[in-house]
Amino acid sequence: MKSKFLPFLLLLAVLPVLIFRDYTPSNELRYLSIVDEALRNGDIFTFTNHGVQYADKPPLYFWILMLGKWLLGSHAMWFASLFSFIPALVIMLVMDRWVERETSAANRLSAQLMLMSCGLFLGLAVVLRMDMLMCMFIVLALRTFYRMLKGQGSKNRNAFLFPFYIFMAVFSKGPVGILVPLLSTFVFLLITGRVKTFGRYWGWKTFAVLLLGCFIWFGGVCWEEGGLNYLHDLLFRQTVGRAVNAFDHSAPFYYYFISVWYSLAPWALLLIGVIVAGACRRLIRSDLERFFMVIILSTLLMLSCFSGKLAVYLAPTFPFFVYLAVLLLSHFRWNQWLALTLVLPAVVFVAGLPALIVLGRMPGTEFLGQKLFYVAGGVLTVSGCAALYFLYRKKSLNKTINTLAFGLFCAIFVGGWDVPAINSELGYSELCRKAVELSKEKGTSGYCVLNVRRPENMDVYLHEGVKEVTEEEVLDNKYQNTILMISNKKIRSNKELQKFVDGKEHYVIGRFSVMVL
Repeated sequence: MKSKFLPFLLLLAVLPVLIFRDYTPSNELRYLSIVDEALRNGDIFTFTNHGVQYADKPPLYFWILMLGKWLLGSHAMWFASLFSFIPALVIMLVMDRWVERETSAANRLSAQLMLMSCGLFLGLAVVLRMDMLMCMFIVLALRTFYRMLKGQGSKNRNAFLFPFYIFMAVFSKGPVGILVPLLSTFVFLLITGRVKTFGRYWGWKTFAVLLLGCFIWFGGVCWEEGGLNYLHDLLFRQTVGRAVNAFDHSAPFYYYFISVWYSLAPWALLLIGVIVAGACRRLIRSDLERFFMVIILSTLLMLSCFSGKLAVYLAPTFPFFVYLAVLLLSHFRWNQWLALTLVLPAVVFVAGLPALIVLGRMPGTEFLGQKLFYVAGGVLTVSGCAALYFLYRKKSLNKTINTLAFGLFCAIFVGGWDVPAINSELGYSELCRKAVELSKEKGTSGYCVLNVRRPENMDVYLHEGVKEVTEEEVLDNKYQNTILMISNKKIRSNKELQKFVDGKEHYVIGRFSVMVL
């Protein structure tokens, strides 16, 4: 297969998921609520979530969501998701061009497939988050630095693009966008004896572009109402605060040394194993290999020193894990140890269909028992068996990797068509749709919730606020003629509440029930 067709095939594979999936309540629905509020208030640089200042994120991604609603008239999952998936494809293509003279076409194809099918990287490519945009700009910045180092391309063009990409990385997600390029380039120049040339890359032109971008951004913040407080929150509480004394997502120093294993699944054993073996054998010799290694280690250690930690924060290193391992793979021949790193994912794939059959019949996961999910599980099982054949009969690592990756994307494509059947388990759109329908039918006023996680952002669907209530208030009929949305788990946990609900006309929507009080 020609790799030039790969981006289109990958997009086709995830398209059903991008089109049919519901928004998750925790982050995605909150972002939409923030965007709706900004559009109502006419805000551009400062954002609020239900009137509360929201300086957690820079404005770029919110602007994209605002543009989508302005163009389409409403929020569209497929439009918003493209700004995660297309950056992932750009990263893949940039990394492929970067190593095209260093490794074979077969290894490059396997590298592309491994990168796109790494568990967390693939997850970030289909959810609504800023991380993939930031990663794209970081990779572009590091690639531009390397071209400057090697004297490739236009000197003036690179001198502008390097700080521009860095600013866009910061403008996408925050300070990690500058810290990763700054630290990795400095350490690389230091260990290769080029530290005296640091000013060539981080000189006055670089900082002039960065400062100009920040001046426009921060000036826009201060121009809007409450801008000074917002700017203080943005620069101190959301940056220094998260790094030194995180108010959220606090974790121990070793957190990333554990999370990296499942973040890089199903290729973690192969990637980390090859890199460690290559380092022990002193095979990391070229500037490119050293640079990739420095990016991985410096970013890993820097993020480990920060107080706030999430597995997704390590995403900028994922492309370099994959491509450093592929660069080193040419030094290794097929052996039992290498084969063992691919046996585990192959066996997991083989178990795909049996596992889905079991899960589809278990209480709590029975929603997975969809017909096309079973077909997708069958695809995984077949691809796992084929991978084992290529691994041990043909002794081909590339064919094994490619078979597993293609099997995964085929399964995603097939299973994606049945995603609407489980949307009631993923988000609130179906629940709120039924609530609105019931409200119009019965002529009620207002909505309330009991034991529903992050209900405040339901206003995206309901176009009005919701009130959180207690069991006692529900049982005492304090909110008559109001729509109640309640978790089924809460109903089952209280016999009195269950009796109350059974006496009402109610509708079960996934994990929740909706009724008129």
